[in-house]
Amino acid sequence: MTIFLLIAASYLLGSIPFGILLTRAFGAGDLRQIGSGNIGATNVLRTGRKSLAAATLVLDGAKGAVAVLLARHFLPELGDQGAMIAGAAAMIGHCYPVWLKFRGGKGVATMLGLSLALAWPIGAIFAFLWIDVVALMRISSLGGMVGAVSAPIAALALGYPVYAIGLAGLAIVVLWRHRENIARLRAGTEPRVGRKKDAA
Repeated sequence: MTIFLLIAASYLLGSIPFGILLTRAFGAGDLRQIGSGNIGATNVLRTGRKSLAAATLVLDGAKGAVAVLLARHFLPELGDQGAMIAGAAAMIGHCYPVWLKFRGGKGVATMLGLSLALAWPIGAIFAFLWIDVVALMRISSLGGMVGAVSAPIAALALGYPVYAIGLAGLAIVVLWRHRENIARLRAGTEPRVGRKKDAA
């Protein structure tokens, strides 16, 4: 497997819209016509199907993790760089899937998955802060952004400079994908988890 094939495979893996597939398969409707229209787990939760939301979260995270593992298995000679590139390609696929006219999710779950696969302590810090902020503030988007931003900082602190650079780039993507949420946070109008009009 060449690096170009790895990138393509990781991108295509990341672009699988599990949220849409699961909600359709289990009769929960077209996810793009529900809530915020986003394809991620938070929007799946708005269907009232917690099990589907949990499955979407796990599968979206798995896309990033599997991409990293593919790189390590097929191109071990590329080391940290190959793993980071593959994980990043999967996340870009999730955020900008070719199947959905490049209108995908916001990347938080996929970034968490690839972070765990790169080095589990990085992913653990990411997950802890994400969950903690959501539990305290009840704002899904804020928790996801805090978790994403923490990943490159954790990577640098733990001695993974290659991962720190790559994760910093992905954190910027997450913030960009949340630009509307950021505007609502600044205006004090970002809905909280558990409310029907939650738009995280």
